[in-house]
Amino acid sequence: MAIEAFAPAKINLTLHVTGQRDDGYHRLDSLVMLTDVGDRLTVEKANKTSLNVVGPMAAGVPTDRSNLVIRAAEMLGVSAKITLHKSLPAMAGIGGGSSDGAATVRALCALYDLAVPSAEMLSSLGADVPVCMEPELVRMRGIGDEIDHLDTPPDWSMILANPRVSVSTPQVFAAMGERGNPLMSEQFPNWTAFESTVAWLSAQRNDMQEAAVELQPVIGLVLAELTQTEGCAMARMSGSGATCFAIYKTASERDAALEVLRRQHPDWWCVPTRRVGARFA
Repeated sequence: MAIEAFAPAKINLTLHVTGQRDDGYHRLDSLVMLTDVGDRLTVEKANKTSLNVVGPMAAGVPTDRSNLVIRAAEMLGVSAKITLHKSLPAMAGIGGGSSDGAATVRALCALYDLAVPSAEMLSSLGADVPVCMEPELVRMRGIGDEIDHLDTPPDWSMILANPRVSVSTPQVFAAMGERGNPLMSEQFPNWTAFESTVAWLSAQRNDMQEAAVELQPVIGLVLAELTQTEGCAMARMSGSGATCFAIYKTASERDAALEVLRRQHPDWWCVPTRRVGARFA
């Protein structure tokens, strides 16, 4: 028997860096949603765990225990033949590796009839793994281990754009200046109201964006190009980059903007997306 699971891309709609602990981990305050774009994997019972990576973004993806997919199986104490169809770019600020690990946990728990581990146990795989288990709109704080469920994510028409450059998260943190920044505003909007929600988001930040643009100036170009597309309500970098997102009020505006971007930048990874469904395992 084979079990399939979807590993959705994660978007940090906001990402406030609010401090740094004595152990070096940074404290964050982030609004996070999962999207309908992502990787897919299949697991089957086996005497020994193996990982085969296929798909358009498979090149360079490790198949040893440096991959969270392998470590997820080790954490659960089971073995499986795992096939990962990689569609998301690596080191892109959209949680691809963490989401792959989370999807592996969901699939292996279904395959072996296991209880889903606690958020604390999932955090041992990686700080972003717990949030990649959540289809809801969530507020993620601490080092990623404090998760507050807010609501069903807004069903926006969105674009994800990556100029196919990799950004090292530790390098971005190292390039940052102030790390003790304010938390998000807790006067949350009505998430179903487009204009007020976009206005609220626009008043928040991604505190890693400026440093990432300094390291990879092309990210600034991506943001500028997205912002200039007709109908773009806002654009921002996700995570530590280099992927950026743009929000549109209608699918027709989004699709027209996507056509322009793909024509002008055929070498970029540009995809349409929206929120992930309530059931994505």
